[in-house]
Amino acid sequence: MKKVIVTLLVAMVTLMFTGAAISGVTSLRGDNEVSAPADKAPMRKQVITQGGVERSYKIQPPMIPHKIDKETINLKINTCLKCHSEKTFEEKKAPKAGDSHYIARDGKVLETISTRRYFCNQCHAPQLNANPIVENQFEGAK
Repeated sequence: MKKVIVTLLVAMVTLMFTGAAISGVTSLRGDNEVSAPADKAPMRKQVITQGGVERSYKIQPPMIPHKIDKETINLKINTCLKCHSEKTFEEKKAPKAGDSHYIARDGKVLETISTRRYFCNQCHAPQLNANPIVENQFEGAK
């Protein structure tokens, strides 16, 4: 019984070390240990895109074509609604938040944004001048 356990332990240790060496996979953290603090992410400049960003698939949430680094979204305030609410979008010449954003969980149409859709940057993201972390050959539906 002891021989079987020792053999299994040796085999597991051998597989762990050879698997890591053969795989050639490197962490996005580089050579940093998991317990070491991560390097500070570099600040990226947000890209302004005139006319919006083309969607990659039919039901994709629109990307944010302007800077949002000075916008505030928390439990008390959502500055996106200064331009994108039903009351202000025409005056600000901005797209109105989608009708689906005004529907409660039970299907009732609301006068204000549903709490389920209040945190805009859960789905909508600004564009940055960053290179892809890994090679990507994704092509969206046209």
